[in-house]
Amino acid sequence: MTIEPLFQFDRQCEQAIELYKQAFGAKLTYLGRFGDADPKDLPPNYDTATDAELVFHAQMKFGKQRVLMCDNLFNDLPKGHSVYPVIQFKTVEETRRAFEVLADGARIVEPLKSTTYSPLVGSLVDKFGIFWDLMTYE
Repeated sequence: MTIEPLFQFDRQCEQAIELYKQAFGAKLTYLGRFGDADPKDLPPNYDTATDAELVFHAQMKFGKQRVLMCDNLFNDLPKGHSVYPVIQFKTVEETRRAFEVLADGARIVEPLKSTTYSPLVGSLVDKFGIFWDLMTYE
């Protein structure tokens, strides 16, 4: 068994993919659009005029971890932070760089700081509503 996070976005999945490539060096391994999906897989509220280019299913590799992503047209889930990714970097410089990239338009929850368990740790909610905890873990 494996557990893989699924990030759902409000029509901003492609922008998030680009940001995460820049912040984490994540690699896009698959991208499928709603317009290419089998019609039986489409949600009832799908609109061919506005939704065809949105992301139906994407897969990215964050290091060795696969993350699933999509534009959410399936349900009206509230944005929440009960589960969130913790990204662990080997160096303080990598942690700082990723945090600075994500900080644009974000709500800083905990500014970068040194703690007893990490030389550098910080958390934020990015401009897409995803809560990130970034840390250096040696």
